[in-house]
Parts: sequence; C-alpha cells; structure tokens
Amino acid sequence: MRTPTAALALAATLCAGPIPSAYAAPSLPSVSPTPQSLSGVGAAAVVTSRVLVVADDQTDPAARDRLVRELKAHGATRVDIVAPDRIPAAGLLTVRLGPAARPDIARALGDAVVPDKAEGYALRVSGRQIALGGKDAGGQFYAVQTLRQLFVPSGGGWKVAGVQVSDFPSMPLRGTIEGFYGAPWTHAERLDQMDFYGDVKANTYIYAPKDDPYHRDKWRDPYPAAKLAELGELVARADANHVRFTFALSPGVSICYSDQADRDILKRKLQALYDLGARAFSIPLDDISYTRWNCAADETAYGTAGRTAAAKAQVDLLNDLQRDFIAGHDGAQRLQMVPTEYGDLTDTTYKQTIRASLDPAIEVMWTGTDTVPPEITNAQAEKAAELFGRKVFVWDNYPVNDYGNTSGRLLLAPYDKREGGLAAHLSGIVANPMNQPYASKVAVFGAADFTWNDRAYDAGKSWPRAMAYLAGGDKAATEALLVFGDLEHIAPTFGGTPWQPQAPELAARVAEFWRAWDGGRRAGAIAAMRPYAKAIATAPATIRGGSVQKGFADDAASWLDATELWGRAMVTMLDALQAKEAGDETKAGALLAESRELQRQARAVRVSPPRNRWGAAQPQVGDGVLDVFLAAADARLQS
Repeated sequence: MRTPTAALALAATLCAGPIPSAYAAPSLPSVSPTPQSLSGVGAAAVVTSRVLVVADDQTDPAARDRLVRELKAHGATRVDIVAPDRIPAAGLLTVRLGPAARPDIARALGDAVVPDKAEGYALRVSGRQIALGGKDAGGQFYAVQTLRQLFVPSGGGWKVAGVQVSDFPSMPLRGTIEGFYGAPWTHAERLDQMDFYGDVKANTYIYAPKDDPYHRDKWRDPYPAAKLAELGELVARADANHVRFTFALSPGVSICYSDQADRDILKRKLQALYDLGARAFSIPLDDISYTRWNCAADETAYGTAGRTAAAKAQVDLLNDLQRDFIAGHDGAQRLQMVPTEYGDLTDTTYKQTIRASLDPAIEVMWTGTDTVPPEITNAQAEKAAELFGRKVFVWDNYPVNDYGNTSGRLLLAPYDKREGGLAAHLSGIVANPMNQPYASKVAVFGAADFTWNDRAYDAGKSWPRAMAYLAGGDKAATEALLVFGDLEHIAPTFGGTPWQPQAPELAARVAEFWRAWDGGRRAGAIAAMRPYAKAIATAPATIRGGSVQKGFADDAASWLDATELWGRAMVTMLDALQAKEAGDETKAGALLAESRELQRQARAVRVSPPRNRWGAAQPQVGDGVLDVFLAAADARLQS
C-alpha cells in the first residue's frame, strides 16, 4: 500500500487523459491542510538507515510515536530516541521534536516563526537536521502530520523536502458530528475515523448518533457495560490522535426541565463519560417540539409552552450544567448546545432569550440559513453571532445523506460554497457525515482543509487530494475515484435546487459531444467520448482493485455495481452510433438493444445492505446527465 505522502504528491501531478489535470506539478510536495506558510529553504534531508529522534519528557508521546512510524516507513531501519543532552556523533539524520521553546529546537528552527496560537507549530528541514517545534502538544502532533507529507522518493530511498513551515489552524474547532438519522457507525468504523481525523488535523468528534437509543430516546438509561467499554476505547483513540471526543446527550424529547431528578440523571450520564476520559460535552436540543411541555411542572415554572418559555427552560438547564458540572470538573471544555431554532437568521423571542440569558461560556451550534444551506457567507455568520450573542459553532449538514432528497445517493462532491474569512466569525465547523463513514472522508477531508486555512482553501485542489488519500497514492485508482466522484457529485438541499450540480465533468463532455455531432463531426465526437465512457465502465473494478481503502469500496458497493453497468451501457451506445454511421443498421440495432438491457440492469440495482432510512433504494449514478445522454443517443439511432 502506498503512503499518504505518495497520495498527496500524486494529487498534485495527475496527468491529463480521461481525467482533466487539476493543476501542474509543484516544485514542493503538496501538504493538506494547506499550511499558513510554507517555503523552500534549500537542500532536502536524506533519510539515513539510522535516524536520531531528539525528545524529552515534554515531547508529545503521540507525536513521537507517529514520527518514528513515518521514519521507518520511509527508509529508516533503526530509530533511536535520545535526550537533547545525549546526542551521539554527527552524520545521521537528526529530528528534534518537542516544545518550540526548547533551546535545541529553537536554535534548529532558525528564523522559522513559531505562531503564538493554540495548535501552532514551526518546522524546518535543513541538511541533516529537522526541527519540529509545537506551541503545545497538539502543535507537535500536527508538525509531524506535515512532515509525513514531505517525504519524496529519491534513488531507491527517501528524502525530506527542504522546507520551512509556520502554521496554525484558522478555526479552533474542526471535525465532525456523527449526528445523522439511520444506522450509526460501528465501533471499528469510529476507531478508523479517529485515525483519519489525526491525519487531516481535525480536532473534534461529537458523538451524537440520532439512532443510538441511549443518546436520545432512552437518554435517562445508563449505557450497558459493553457499550461503555467501547466508548472508553474510542475516547482513548481520539486522545491518541489529538481529537477532542465530545459526548452529546439529547434529552429534549422527554425531559422535565424543572425536575431536579432529571437534571441529576443527566449529570450522572455525563459523569460516566467523564470518568472514561471525555472532557467535552454537548446538549443538542434540536428536532424537538417547543410548543408543548413534557411535564406539567414546566408550565408552572416557565409559563405556557412556546418559543419564549422553551428558551427560558433550556437556558435554566444549560446554565445549571455549566455551573454545576462543567465548572466543577477539571479539564472540562466549554459546554456545547444545539438550539431548537438552529437553521435560520430570523430574530425571535427564542433567540432573544438565548442571547440575553445563556451563559456566555456556552457554545451555540448553528446549521446556516437552512438545515442544508446552499452556502455559508461571512455576512450570514456575523448575523448569526448577533442573534445568539456569541460566535456560533457551525453544524454543517454536508455530506449527510439521511433526508428524502438524498435517497439513493452518495455525496462525493468537494466541500465547497463556504466563504473564505469565516474563521473571523465562527468558533469552528463540524461536518455531519453520511451513514457511510469511508465515503464521507471525501467531504470531511475538504472540511478539515477549509477549517485549518479557510482563506487559502481551493475546492478544486483539495478534492483530488482527498481522492489520492483514499487511493493510497495510486494514480489509476485516484483517477477512477475522480470519475466515480463526478457521477456522485450532486449535493441536494431540502428544496428542489441542489447546491452542487450532478456530474459536471460528464455534463461538459456530453455538451461538447452533441455540439460536435450536430456540427457534422460525428466520428470525432464518438472518438472523443469513448475513453471517458470506458473510464466510467472500468472505474469500479479499479476502485475495488486493492489500492483504495477497502471501507470505501464496501460503502460504495451498490453504486459501483450500478456504475459499471451504466458505463458499459454508454460504451455500447457509442458503438451503436458508430455502427449506424458506418451504415450497418443491423449491428447498430443489436448494440442498441444490448445498451438498453444494460440500462435495465443498472436501474434494477438496489442499495444493499441499506444503512440509510431511505432503505434499499436505486443507487443514483450521474442521473440527469448520463441517462439523458443515453436517451438522446437512443432517439438519434431511431431517427
């Protein structure tokens, strides 16, 4: 399997062919997320068979372990951990890792600026010396995550590009919220996600699966011992990747806000996770009614049910949790909440009560101007901050596919339509992923890229890097993923207009095909389209060939089955058009019938096993583009 280093190098050098090149090969390796500052400073460092890692008790253990792993994956057969005052004779590649203020690291960093920001770091590669200095433990870990992308092949061995980096995240909170309806992720899938988040410098995971009964409907019940053990393992894996495991409990469906017994139950449930190592907590109060109470006592305490009364009750509960639980627990992070009015910019008595009375230490989440917004702009985020009386924390409902308009869809378009500069107005963004965790990595990779450096984010560059990451750096697999991703590019909203189009690359090629066809250049039109049609037909086999993460191929299995059939139908239809142009009506007719049968088979495929609430739906593949092309070609053959 290729390394993530190779994956990002490949993304920058994809050649033209069936897939249009995203951009030209750079002089330095690509790094994702995009650093705030990266420049070349001279000769690369050759990875020697023996490498010294200079570390002390202030070196982050997770960063040190990942550094050793990467060195051994790139040519080092022996890695010695030595103290700063016990470095043996020179001549070996020496990597210094720890706080940026440590004297030996500060000297080795030279003029590389160490950002005075949380999770910031500086990195310098010069000759046989590499310095990785973090502002904090997270910064050390992220310095190693950047270094692993700087390895480049060299004469059968490896070297590290000669660069200097000064870097820090634009947003404090970056990652995902497992907040969808339908089958939750498995424990193994969540563990894999923690490792992935470490790779892409995402620092937040919110555990909030709607269909976990103990999260929502049975929130009062303690987790069974086996489930608690799983959650403890997940907290530990998150910590090892510098990911903040955030435990969410959603009591709004049945809580009696004024009942001290319910509050005590809520706190005991949070305490159970605190005892496992969780230090971040969220109380989502979304998707509940605020026009009725769950108990008569709340009407006595807060008044007739409605917006204002609901806000008073929620504030009373949340402020109590902040004072009595969060403030009294060492290391606990700011409490998070999801308001019942989470997806608009309308000022109401509910929001007025929240901004006037909610403890300013509490984070408020917001989904944008709608549950699934077509964009998020600086002006919208600033308005949301005004409405809630603080910077908001965005719960971004992309690439989630748990609602009606996503039936039969994988959402593989890049993370996009979020305006650069949002870091000035938000405390962070977490993406709500799909029920399919590996397929979600495409969008989450982009979200992590954006939230780390929003002003430098380029969706057109980040998307092929995400595919290369999934492909382990394999060129053919990356190109296959880009073809497949184009066919799953549509990003629906709750309305009738998607915020990203379906199959834009194929649509452009189809438009050019018909222009050439109608202009009399029919042989040329067929010749130009055929390689891409073949790329569609063969992409599934390439994706299943072993280079792409197996979990992705499993997540996408039904869509890959359908894609192969649609691709073969397209190739056969082009053959039919060519036969007709050659005057062989009999052959054209037979090929047309074959294409129609392949289309019938494609439409008969069903998602299996179904993980989404929409069940065993037909997998949608390039719909509105590929099928329309085949229908138009069919009509031409019969004219």
